[in-house]
Amino acid sequence: MTIKDIFKKKEQERPAIGQQEIAKAARILRDWRAAKRPLDSRIQSDETYWQGRYGSGAPANVRDLGCSAWLFNSIANRHADMMDNLPTCICLPREPGDEPEASLLSQIIPVILDRCGFDAVYSDNLWYKLKHGVSAYGVFWNNDMENGFGDIDVCRVDVQNLYWEPGVRSIQDSKHLFLLAEMDTEQLEQTYPAFFERNTRAADPDGLFFDSRDGKTLVVDWYYKKRVGNTDVLHYCKFADGVVLYASENDEHYKDRGWYDHGMYPIVLDVMYPEEGTCYGFGMIAVAKQPQIYIDRLDANFMEYADWASKVRFWAKKSLGVNQEDFMDLDRRIVEVEGDIEEEKLQQIRIGTFDQGLLTLKKLKIDELKETTGNRDVSQGSLSGGITAATAIKALQEAGNKNARDVIAASNRAYVGIVQLIIELIRQFYDRERTFRITREGTNEYVSYANGGIAEKEVHSENGACYHKKPVFDIKVKARVANPLSQQAANEFAMQLYEKGAFSPEQREQTLIMLEMMDFDGIGKIRQMVKEGGGAV
Repeated sequence: MTIKDIFKKKEQERPAIGQQEIAKAARILRDWRAAKRPLDSRIQSDETYWQGRYGSGAPANVRDLGCSAWLFNSIANRHADMMDNLPTCICLPREPGDEPEASLLSQIIPVILDRCGFDAVYSDNLWYKLKHGVSAYGVFWNNDMENGFGDIDVCRVDVQNLYWEPGVRSIQDSKHLFLLAEMDTEQLEQTYPAFFERNTRAADPDGLFFDSRDGKTLVVDWYYKKRVGNTDVLHYCKFADGVVLYASENDEHYKDRGWYDHGMYPIVLDVMYPEEGTCYGFGMIAVAKQPQIYIDRLDANFMEYADWASKVRFWAKKSLGVNQEDFMDLDRRIVEVEGDIEEEKLQQIRIGTFDQGLLTLKKLKIDELKETTGNRDVSQGSLSGGITAATAIKALQEAGNKNARDVIAASNRAYVGIVQLIIELIRQFYDRERTFRITREGTNEYVSYANGGIAEKEVHSENGACYHKKPVFDIKVKARVANPLSQQAANEFAMQLYEKGAFSPEQREQTLIMLEMMDFDGIGKIRQMVKEGGGAV
């Protein structure tokens, strides 16, 4: 055997992902961390500003300003608007034969999300998105869930621990994706024997890896795509302190097929106000911080003026001949004075009249903040003119909520991405039947499901050719939780239709024509009832 053959054999025996590969990945991560530093700095600065005014971390000099909560009110109201429109999904088949599977997926996906505590994850990410302009969801397969049976895990990912290729418009276009997390060093040593036996300090002259500190070690989840034919294969590697803890390319089961069959990064970004040339954006703090600062400064000045104006103070000559302690003691009936009391010796200090134009300036700044954040009075339920009907109030709120609807639509698009990843994980991992409890109108129904109906299958065409095909579904999002005012408006609308005779048997044809022109929740059921009952509902 020649030396060339020996080296070739050793190269074939070497794992696909080893010390050299993770060193290269660590260099890429180091460069991308530096490129992302402006975003991380902005998020940290905005969070410090937020906590310094509305949190427990406010320093004494900031608390003394008596900061107002107009910005907090804007963000809190927008958060409430979005929680009133919690999303749920309906899966629509692209082919008639996939309708049963689409119906089952529409029922079980909300159950999967409930098991993950998605409502809390969604709420936390909305706060982050509204403040900083972007939040991240992770859609992973977790082998530890369901007592080791494994299940889909949808969780919040800290954007500051996520690193992608600079300049990409979509995170899926990045060549690599890194997710960082600090883990207990002792636990890592117990879980991964290779980490326990590590000795990498001498092999890390460039300082690419991250040493333990305070019993913690920085662990890197590295996702990357490799082009195989016409498709992207997604691989995954976990490393820490220069040690490969796991690599899908080193695993016989995954080295050819990749970590996830869908070939996508398991991260979905929800962006508020996008920035050109990036996959992230900015939030309400960036928009409204300066108006809020001006309002706080004016408030501080007003309170200082009120403090000076409300205290009775005097000019007094040194030769006044009055004992200051006796003069300040309000319980003393008599204050002795040496000599004559004259106005030129003792005069009250009077503060000039307050300029009302400053109050107008403050109101204009408040209006500016409310306008730029879309937090108008009508959206908070403050109305004038004696308007009491729910439909009228709802109409005014909807007219003033264009900004809110736009932000909700962006979150709904992110939700569609989450559901699509969930479907792909079901397709890959639900190879054994699972049972789901579906609750309808107070009753429980149990549905069993496995991935046989949506798994990729071989299809033979008439000319004998064989190709692979899998069902594809379109995702429609609708609000799961309607606010009470919306429900009241819907009830009033139904009463109006009834009072106008829309559901009388004699009006059947006219009612059907009218329903064809309308769109509201449950309209399909109403149409069917009118058709079957001859208009008697």
